[in-house]
Amino acid sequence: MTQEFDEAVAERPYARSTPRPAQAGSAASPIPELVSEVYRKSAGPMRAKLLECLLRPVGPLALVTIATGAFSHLLHRLTREASPVSLDEASRISSEHVLELARYVEQSSPQELLRIGSLIAASPLAMASLSGSALLLALGTWSASH
Repeated sequence: MTQEFDEAVAERPYARSTPRPAQAGSAASPIPELVSEVYRKSAGPMRAKLLECLLRPVGPLALVTIATGAFSHLLHRLTREASPVSLDEASRISSEHVLELARYVEQSSPQELLRIGSLIAASPLAMASLSGSALLLALGTWSASH
């Protein structure tokens, strides 16, 4: 019996640890990956702004669980007197963490991702990057289909 189980497991390809949401009738959305890439290539001030957009719809429980607690140091943002994400706080967040956050936001509040498009469109440096342009195109296509 154990040998049958081992063979069945060995034959089955392992799934990704974090499933990507699929849009109806299409392949999985590339938007979280593009957001992560834009974050990775951006300078500190743009990173902080991207985090502000992504964190807007996130509650306290999600904040401490997404990316294994990588955003828990930002719990203070949930108070009324919260200050914007600082450059120091943004520097503690990796693009992999942002990927997980963007996947969460895509599933829980997908319309919030459109704010990132306007943020990138307002930044000449982000627009000049290939990943920024690709993200804008993907968001435009995505918003037209929803």
